Amino acid sequence: MNRSLSTITINIGKSKINENVIDEIKRQLKQYEVVKLRFSKGISGEKQNYITEIIEKSNSKLIDFRGNVAVIFKKKR
Repeated sequence: MNRSLSTITINIGKSKINENVIDEIKRQLKQYEVVKLRFSKGISGEKQNYITEIIEKSNSKLIDFRGNVAVIFKKKR
C-alpha cells in the first residue's frame, strides 16, 4: 500500500514547551501522523531535552533529527 503522508510544521521558540504545545502536537499527530518540529536557533542546547519530552508525552516516535528540525510520527488508530 503506497500512500502519501501530509506533514505540518510546528515552530518551537523561546517560550519553550508547555501543555498547550504538547496538546497541539498531539492534535496534529492525530490528524496527520507526521509532524515536523522546527526549533529556534536560540534554544539549540535544549533541543534534545525538548524532543525527548515531546516524544514521551505524545507517545510518538522520532523519525529524523537534523539541525534544528525533528520529524515525529504516530500511527493513526
